Amino acid sequence: MERSKLSFWFKKIKKVFIILFFAQLLYIVILKWINPPITITQLSNWIDGYGLKRDYVAFEEMSPNIRLAVIASEDQLFPDHNGFDMTSIKQALMERSKKHKRVRGASTISQQVAKNVFLWQGRNWVRKGLEAYTTFMIELIWGKKRILEMYLNVSEMGKGIFGIEAASRFYFNKPAKNLNRREAAMIVACFPNPKKIRVKPPSPYVNQRYPQILIQMSNLEPDEDIQGLLN
Repeated sequence: MERSKLSFWFKKIKKVFIILFFAQLLYIVILKWINPPITITQLSNWIDGYGLKRDYVAFEEMSPNIRLAVIASEDQLFPDHNGFDMTSIKQALMERSKKHKRVRGASTISQQVAKNVFLWQGRNWVRKGLEAYTTFMIELIWGKKRILEMYLNVSEMGKGIFGIEAASRFYFNKPAKNLNRREAAMIVACFPNPKKIRVKPPSPYVNQRYPQILIQMSNLEPDEDIQGLLN
């Protein structure tokens, strides 16, 4: 009797997992062409009272300067990797094993999109496992331009401000397609903590960080693979 009950519940749980697996796969495919109605991060920000300023725009409506700025600042190997920067992951694990107080981040743009669009914030192993699977799938199904477009549409760029169009209009009173290099670098400089790091007027951190991003942008711009994401 007990064995039959265990078998019954095992089949039920297995069925639920299969349904969830294919539902998420279908959602990933749909989002190759359609923008997400809302994300868990956006919803939690709204619930916490930060509001929700957001306005999705197409890849072509984003200034090449902001595309270059996020690659230069967040993931310089973005055009080349398959979603995972193994060198950075190994370095992060080594630093963590040495119990450094400040741990190096290892998330690529692709991993951040997987987390921000499909999952929730956190560091537990269940979420990390789902993030790895989702990263692999969006790299396979979406491609680099769609991943970069989604990243710039859903990333938090201020208190309750999501996406480059909303950020550009809030900080500089212009559409994202008209951002110059300095403005793009200033917005990206707030990414480590957009709720606390002020873009305009710039906080000391932004003033210190955005010139470094500008230098990295100049260094990366001639690269052929980078150019493929700017044109």
